[in-house]
This record gives sequence, structure tokens and C-alpha cells, in this order.
Amino acid sequence: MAHIYLLFEFAKDEEKAQQARHKLETWKQAFRLDKKLLYKIERAAATADGDKKPVKTEAKTEKPKGKGKNAGKTETPAAVEETSASNEEIRLLVRLGFSGHEKLSEQRWLERIPSEEPFRGASPVIVKHGEAKFEETERQFEELD
Repeated sequence: MAHIYLLFEFAKDEEKAQQARHKLETWKQAFRLDKKLLYKIERAAATADGDKKPVKTEAKTEKPKGKGKNAGKTETPAAVEETSASNEEIRLLVRLGFSGHEKLSEQRWLERIPSEEPFRGASPVIVKHGEAKFEETERQFEELD
């Protein structure tokens, strides 16, 4: 079974990326595409020289003085998440894996996914088996968690 990869660059638009992820999950459940439609999200920080590196964020918190169970704890994960999300480049990699007798379904999904709303503005790129970028894209997909 030959795979086809669709790459979507959402830049720094976390909301659009989450809408796309939600739409893919809905399709997987509604059309029973469990192992035929797989996706992974890549987040990388863009540096000044154009390289992309994984983001590590650290929160600096002050411990408030007081007594009780929650006296030394402060809630800042939301603030950390907002600052890290603003610096991240978000890419969505979708892998379609239909068998040989499902060519029509494969073609329909290749036309449908890039034409839907959250995916349309994300500069879709289709990479098929045998193309120059295929090996690199497949390796990248396998390396993501």
C-alpha cells in the first residue's frame, strides 16, 4: 500500500490548526477511516537564521507566602502556552493509506481535504510515492510523536 502525504503550513495560527485537527477526527469517526487517515502535528520555533527548532518554555513563578495546601502553587500554564504558541510554526502532516482497490476513495479524499475551509488557507502540498520529497516526508512523519 502506497501512502500519500498532505502537508499543511498553518504558520502561527493555532486556532486554524485545531479546527483542522477536529475536522480530521470527525471524518475518521464518521467514515471509519481509522488506519487509512493518520495525522500528526509538528510545532517548531522559527529562529532568526530561518532554522526551526523544537520549543521549550519555562515558567518563572514566585511562591506566595502563606499557609495551606495550595499556598506555594500558582497557575501559569495558560500564560506559558500562550507565549509559546505565538512563536511556533505549526505544520499538519496527513497520511492517506488506501489499498489498491480503493483508488476512487483515495482520489475523493485527495480532492476533499485541501478544499475544505481550515485546510484551504494553509498552502496544501501533496506528496505521492515516487516523488523527490516523499522519503524525507515519510521519515519526518515517522519521527513525530
